[in-house]
Amino acid sequence: MSGYIDLQGHQVWSYELPDHGDATLLLHGGMSATEDFDKYLLPAVENDHHVFAYDRTGHGRTGDQEGSFHFAFQTNEAIAYLEDVVREPAHLIGWSDGGIISLLVALERPDLVKSIVAIGANYHFDNGSPHIPLGEISEKDRAEHAERSPDAPETLDDKQARTVHVWNTEPTLQIEELAKINCPVLVLAGDDEAFSFQHTTSLYEALPHGQLAIIPGTSHFVIKEKPALVQAMIKGFLSDLTPPQTRIPIRRK
Repeated sequence: MSGYIDLQGHQVWSYELPDHGDATLLLHGGMSATEDFDKYLLPAVENDHHVFAYDRTGHGRTGDQEGSFHFAFQTNEAIAYLEDVVREPAHLIGWSDGGIISLLVALERPDLVKSIVAIGANYHFDNGSPHIPLGEISEKDRAEHAERSPDAPETLDDKQARTVHVWNTEPTLQIEELAKINCPVLVLAGDDEAFSFQHTTSLYEALPHGQLAIIPGTSHFVIKEKPALVQAMIKGFLSDLTPPQTRIPIRRK
């Protein structure tokens, strides 16, 4: 089921699948929409979870608002969606910006989060990657925006500029803050991510209940490059959220 809902006075495009278990919220990446990536993740959860998703403000089929591309706005929107639509604690599966938002929600409202799968997520803009330039917008992206968005086609250029500014200045989480996230977190990334391997491992090591999966031969678009392997990792993680018991515990002593 998909369509517009009223979320705090704003029309938001929302998805809800049949209830097969625990509530699970999918959070898409920046400058994308739910339909761009859901088919790569849905097989991991659609048969044994109650899946929700929505196009974040200014993305996909949801119109823009002032300040909507900042992570503080997006985090507040995710919290409102969990409170008003999901109405119970949920597993959060977020790719790229969606992964960042998942971490921020867990810090702001831990009562709403059962676990997190953070895919290709950085916690600070200073992450070992070069400054992100303002690139050319493809004709395909312009056509998709014109078809989906209630905003005028020419607003896409402004949206891209605002997004790139946010990527170069946000988020600004610190290791000490990440250490306060007490739910299980799977940090999943490609071995050729947009940010440094050291940044990804520092995220994992800061989390009290973190697990780490680096998928070989993949990039920031790991979910599209090796979807079956990503889905298997997610299914395995969600099937048992108890602390891992390994034969030679070092970091988990």
